[in-house]
Amino acid sequence: MQLSDIDTVDNLVALFLRRADERGDAPFLGAKRDGQWITQSWREVADQVCLLAENLRKLGLEPGDRVTLVSENRPEWCIADLAIMAAGCITVPAYTTNTERDHVHILDNSGARAVIVSNDKLSIPLIPAILHTGLAEHLIAIDSVRPHQSGNHTIHNWASMLEGDAAEARKAVERRIAEIGRGDTACIIYTSGTGGAPRGVLQHHGAILCNSAGAAEILSNDLGVDEDERFLSFLPLSHAYEHTGGQFLPISVGAQIFYSEGLEKLASNIEEVRPTIMVVVPRLFEVLRARIMKQVAKQGGLAQKLMDRALALGARKAEGRYRIGDKTLDFMLERLLRPKIRAKFGGRIKAMVSGGAPLNPEVGIFFQAMGLTMLQGYGQTEAGPVISCNRPRAGIAMHTVGPPMRGVEIQIAEDGEILCRGELVMHGYWHNPAETARALQDGWLHTGDIGHIDERGRIVITDRKKDMIVNDKGDNVAPQKVEGMLTLQPEIGQAMVSGDKRPYLVGLIVPDAEWAAEWAKAHGEKYDLTALMELPPFRSAVRDAIDRTNQELSVVEKVRGFTFADEPFTIENEEMTPSMKIRRHKIRERYGDRLAALYRT
Repeated sequence: MQLSDIDTVDNLVALFLRRADERGDAPFLGAKRDGQWITQSWREVADQVCLLAENLRKLGLEPGDRVTLVSENRPEWCIADLAIMAAGCITVPAYTTNTERDHVHILDNSGARAVIVSNDKLSIPLIPAILHTGLAEHLIAIDSVRPHQSGNHTIHNWASMLEGDAAEARKAVERRIAEIGRGDTACIIYTSGTGGAPRGVLQHHGAILCNSAGAAEILSNDLGVDEDERFLSFLPLSHAYEHTGGQFLPISVGAQIFYSEGLEKLASNIEEVRPTIMVVVPRLFEVLRARIMKQVAKQGGLAQKLMDRALALGARKAEGRYRIGDKTLDFMLERLLRPKIRAKFGGRIKAMVSGGAPLNPEVGIFFQAMGLTMLQGYGQTEAGPVISCNRPRAGIAMHTVGPPMRGVEIQIAEDGEILCRGELVMHGYWHNPAETARALQDGWLHTGDIGHIDERGRIVITDRKKDMIVNDKGDNVAPQKVEGMLTLQPEIGQAMVSGDKRPYLVGLIVPDAEWAAEWAKAHGEKYDLTALMELPPFRSAVRDAIDRTNQELSVVEKVRGFTFADEPFTIENEEMTPSMKIRRHKIRERYGDRLAALYRT
């Protein structure tokens, strides 16, 4: 398989069809049905893509029309996405967690003429939005949805949209995609809204192809990609990170994609699927790290000693210093500890790729110490979304996000903002010229991230420009660093720090639920988190965790006061994005007065 063709192919559909012809009856998409993993071949999927594309055209859809896609990760998501593009249309992915209001915004803003929805549950907030906007003319249901008064739209079932002559459909698709170039819009991906209303990012075919080519080069040169690569798709495909990294990257290298059943079954899915590559956000790594450390702590004895030695060795490796006997220790850990940890990840993992938010270096070092290759990437939806990534052969430094990928230019502005240029950069925001002009200046994407390039050409991120806290003395503090260190403490599940134009930082803390349950049992208290947070000894235990963190922070970074949040930050209460980043403006709206009161005590 020649990976160089990713650079020259005209569009994403053409690349997919080329890979489908090369791979034929080899398995491509896998999902669990009735307790069994079932796969579809490349050839089967290509036939379905072409048939769906032609049936979309028969509904009256024209080139450039937008089609909204609302579905959990499943084979039909990939088929629908490719078919929309093969019809000459533009995919508009929407999160499965969207409220009716969210759907109204996306449908109204994008002007979608058709909507594809997965199931009845996801249709509940969607259908009122369709009726409210009155724009979509067609609703295609993958699974059945309950009958309703359809208003201006016609309802179609998935099976009927896959009928026809596949060979003739393929010919029609090939004629059509011959007119689609790398500069044409492939999808409009709405940002997850950490700072306000989501904006529609215009991602063109070339942006995603550029990203896929750069990532494929890393897989090929550093990890030895072959025809048996298997990705486990877990993050929402409506997010640019998974859309490119979890769908089009595997398509680019001819890999298999298996779809996870969700967070609650992720651990068992990993062991069953035995993936070679996983694309994950930092929050999941933090949860997995805490879970593994707790399991080892319960075992105690030799297991705990091996863990302690592995972590100490990992820290020394990260700092580039070795002691006499480290080689022997490495050998011993490779025999006694690391295989057991790797088995929890299926035993075939070549790399786990972290992106979507900053990864705390300590978390990265932990997984490296356990013998699992961690690649931290960096980017944003406006850049396809991957700008840079660590390379194993060059030595992975967890405080960096690696050098820019091939085809990416980076420049650091006078105020420290990272600027990016290349084919991967978006063409703008849909129907938003003011924001487009702010983000794109003289061909450079202004990322809003602060950082620098180290002596080895690797990007080091310090914080988001707009999230940077400037205290009353003019000192700059990166809140994500402080929050990441706080959540490494076993007592703290989530944290947000505040202190703009104030004399010091204060924190909003969500206690770790498992730790709180154990504390309650040990102290003879009933496990009621709301009641526990009122107890002075419980508060003191959390204060101790903050004090331990403060010992590793500079004077201006120390958290002087704290208060508890009423509940965890979640997607449902709109205090966290689907990619697991906290939505600061939402949290400030809810807890601003409580945080301000900490400066009066």
